[in-house]
Amino acid sequence: MDGFDRFRAPPPDMLVMRPLDSMVAIFHRPSGRTHVVASPVPEILESLGPDPTDVATLLARLSERFDLAAGDREALLARLGELEAAGLVERL
Repeated sequence: MDGFDRFRAPPPDMLVMRPLDSMVAIFHRPSGRTHVVASPVPEILESLGPDPTDVATLLARLSERFDLAAGDREALLARLGELEAAGLVERL
């Protein structure tokens, strides 16, 4: 996976997110699966949205909300890979 990849989250009506204390339950309607996740997964999905977005743009959006440091790009790519494997994002 390189920095030229673009990703998108499912449309908002395909995900149901409910807070569970410090975690968030995400029900993915198409698969019928529920994922229990922690921050920054919900924030990544919200910042990504259903339109194709490159990693640099996503990182900029997240930087507006969080204090990100050097190396965060690689961490974001790793997290996107995990979300792709779970079926919560699509790489284009």
